[in-house]
Amino acid sequence: MGARTGSASSTVSPVCGAPCWVSLATCDREAAERFYGEVLGWSFRPGSLGEEFSVATSGDVPVAGLGAIARSMGVAVQWTPFFSVPDADTAAARVRERSATVAVGPIRMGEGRTALAADLAGATFGFWEGEVLSSWHAGRGSPPARLELRTRDAFAAAIFYAEVFEWATGEGRCEVDYQHEAVVVRVDGRAVATLRGGAVESAPDPHIRPRWHVSFYVDDVDGAAKAAVEAGGAVAMAPSDSPFGRTASLFDPEGGLFTVTSGGR
Repeated sequence: MGARTGSASSTVSPVCGAPCWVSLATCDREAAERFYGEVLGWSFRPGSLGEEFSVATSGDVPVAGLGAIARSMGVAVQWTPFFSVPDADTAAARVRERSATVAVGPIRMGEGRTALAADLAGATFGFWEGEVLSSWHAGRGSPPARLELRTRDAFAAAIFYAEVFEWATGEGRCEVDYQHEAVVVRVDGRAVATLRGGAVESAPDPHIRPRWHVSFYVDDVDGAAKAAVEAGGAVAMAPSDSPFGRTASLFDPEGGLFTVTSGGR
């Protein structure tokens, strides 16, 4: 992913309901930084949320957050997408009203408030009340990562998320359409998330259990897969060609699952 210049680290008002960040919950932040630095070429700087956190950058572009919170918060090592909301308490109430789970929060973190939740199929996601980094602003170009929910029933999931985040209500700028049996969330005509069906809750393979998959852009997918293995990770799904370009799914050394892709921006 090419570096951007100027105000990549500045904060802006978010697009309600749009993806606004991705974060890795890990047990060992320094080890995670070494791994992702070697595999994705990221650099890291201290975050504003405390010493457990850091911000990954590609060039001067903030891409993702890393937090050594898996043990302290009792959560799995995993990548989690966050969505912008005007009020975290309201979003949390909507999640609970639909018999889904709010696992953590809402709590204050830095200049905003956040929560971790799980939808009805068990896929983990978060939401954030506050300003967002301009590199992740849905109305200012493609974000640094592509998000895809793979779940049992994409249409049921779309109803759940639409009600929680007010998609397609006119309150924000997130619109929803249906393409090839998938639900696509768009801002100003640009896809910001995709929801696909077919995942199975009891599947032993985490790649096909309901979850949000986070895909990062790289120039060389095969090279990234090789680097992941050399750095102590593993290949979950070997490099292959897809409608989004060449892709591979990888594990970091602690079991965090992520995808790398060469296209689709």
